[in-house]
Amino acid sequence: MTHQILTEIAASISELKANPMKVVSSGNGMPIAVLNRNEPAFYCVPAAAYEAMMELLDDIELLKLVKERMDEPAVRVTLDDL
Repeated sequence: MTHQILTEIAASISELKANPMKVVSSGNGMPIAVLNRNEPAFYCVPAAAYEAMMELLDDIELLKLVKERMDEPAVRVTLDDL
């Protein structure tokens, strides 16, 4: 059976158990697929990659909001009105 692996780096559970820091550092800050019997078991996401991923998700949500509001009529205001 084939499985899609969503990362460029993969490691076995045995490798992870033997030397977790080596496995994490081999990803150079990117997520790592951890395989159990050559099937993806879970993904290890370092903190830096997690933060970057969350920022990207925030940007996607903001982009959706901007696109929704693009056709709304504009309202002119001055600083004194605020």
